[in-house]
Amino acid sequence: MSSMENGTQSPTRRRLTRDDRLRQLLDVAWRIIREEGTEALTLGHLSERAGVTKPVVYDHFTTRPGLLTVLYHDFDDRQTVLMDKALAESQPTLRDRARVIASAYVQCVLLQGKEVSGISAALAGSPELEKVKRECETELIDKCRNILAPFAGATGITMAGLWGMFGAAEALSRAAAADDITAAQAEDEIQQTIVSMVQRTAGQ
Repeated sequence: MSSMENGTQSPTRRRLTRDDRLRQLLDVAWRIIREEGTEALTLGHLSERAGVTKPVVYDHFTTRPGLLTVLYHDFDDRQTVLMDKALAESQPTLRDRARVIASAYVQCVLLQGKEVSGISAALAGSPELEKVKRECETELIDKCRNILAPFAGATGITMAGLWGMFGAAEALSRAAAADDITAAQAEDEIQQTIVSMVQRTAGQ
């Protein structure tokens, strides 16, 4: 007897929107990297783990480099969301703004630290993907410069200072992710680095 004949209906699977499907695929991709390493992330393996056909995955990413690029942008977007939320809740002082930058950077790396390291290494292996990584880094530096501009001197913060800040934030966040130092220690050091840089620029 069919389900219609006995008065019951088989459950129907809700079709995901394109955006929801993309989010699902990205979440599964991050999980693959976390559990199996970046090398295991292929479009075919992603389709298997996500329970979808290969054409669905290829429709979203086309190539493995395309998938890696979207993943890096996903990480960058999360970092921006964390920072914007913290900025809205912080006081407009140099130390508070510096703390927001430090905390957002460290917490985002801790959230996806090992996974992002694998993505970064993969991006560095291709000039095109390295360009994407560089563009995201430049956008973050520009954002930080705008946040800190009200506290800097008339000449503004130098690019050398901003890249130095970024390098310190990157190294300290990775150290925290590797448990070489605590997250609090990383945030404190990044905050102090930022404050010192801005005060030096302002001649204070």
